[in-house]
Amino acid sequence: MGSTKYIELKMNIENQLDNNEIEAISLCNQIFPKNDFYFKVEDNVLYAYIKQLDLEKLLSCIAKSDIDSNSILYSIYENINNIGSYGIKGGKRVFVDFNKERKVANRKSKEEERNKFFYARNNEFSKTNNVLPEKFNNQIICADSEEFLKLLPDNCIDLIFTSPPYNFGLDYENSDDSNHWERYFDKLFRIFKECIRVLKYSGRIIVNVQPLFSDYIPSHHIISNFFIQNKMIWKGEILWEKNNYNCKYTAWGSWKSPSSPYLKYTWEFIEIFCKGDLTKRGDKENIDITADEFKQWVVAKWSIAPERRMKEYSHPAMFPEQLVERVLKLFSFKGDIIFDPFNGVGTTTVVAYKLGRNYVGLDISEEYCQKAKERVANTLINMSLFDL
Repeated sequence: MGSTKYIELKMNIENQLDNNEIEAISLCNQIFPKNDFYFKVEDNVLYAYIKQLDLEKLLSCIAKSDIDSNSILYSIYENINNIGSYGIKGGKRVFVDFNKERKVANRKSKEEERNKFFYARNNEFSKTNNVLPEKFNNQIICADSEEFLKLLPDNCIDLIFTSPPYNFGLDYENSDDSNHWERYFDKLFRIFKECIRVLKYSGRIIVNVQPLFSDYIPSHHIISNFFIQNKMIWKGEILWEKNNYNCKYTAWGSWKSPSSPYLKYTWEFIEIFCKGDLTKRGDKENIDITADEFKQWVVAKWSIAPERRMKEYSHPAMFPEQLVERVLKLFSFKGDIIFDPFNGVGTTTVVAYKLGRNYVGLDISEEYCQKAKERVANTLINMSLFDL
């Protein structure tokens, strides 16, 4: 069976198969289509031929025959489970041709012909990365982001992850509800302009943003347009599905009428941009994302519950730690420097610390900065106790 249609696994049968094992092999060959999976016994060798497989179903099939846990069948199952390269389709692990659709003949030349990310070409980004001043490393700093960023050298931050605060209609310190949106975006974009400057070549800026649908302000488009105009490469967009269906049907718009229906959104957007290059290089030993995490998280719709501790921290717009964990593990290496210019009560910095990244957290609120420092300190204590 040298056919490339299957992955072949084989194990020598050291002791003769007992009746239960023979029954399990027969049962599996009856249950699974031969085009997907089958067993074969030949010359004291057990062969498994795998194309695609529901592993839970295989385990259930083996267990039905009441075989010993040390059986060769369980060893075969473990070997299949440990195969790292596969896709997911219809609840099955697909081991053969799962990435076939990605293979495009002459991909590079075709990309050049259609001028991939044409909007980001002819940028003036320096490819020389610099060191973040040590006095700012692993610090939470109370300051105005626009002013503080001017203190940092060019190209010294690996990844920026943030969610810009909405200073309109929220009880956020030093907010001014009379600000016009033009002034808000002017200020925000001056900060983002500095963020682009301090970001390393091939670094990432990732922005979590919820458009203000009730005010008909598509802030995710406005922000994305700013980065594109500033020669950043749009790497992609993730939908953060919060499964929050509590908004009222008649809060805005019309009821049961096409005159002005109001659309409900249960998700927020995560916009991802790269500086100069889509590929960020790093040491393999500093990768901490697992194969299963990678396969799940590159599907760009993440179902994560909203943060439930906002009252505890007296902050109106926190994102959950799980969201930050996915972003950092998918887009950064251990040891990278993570920066949040709107750090709030410190979720980005806390998760960066937990995951072995360096961090700089910035916020204009002294109260929030103090809470962020306490969270990092408590995390340090808890991690130390865990190590004991």
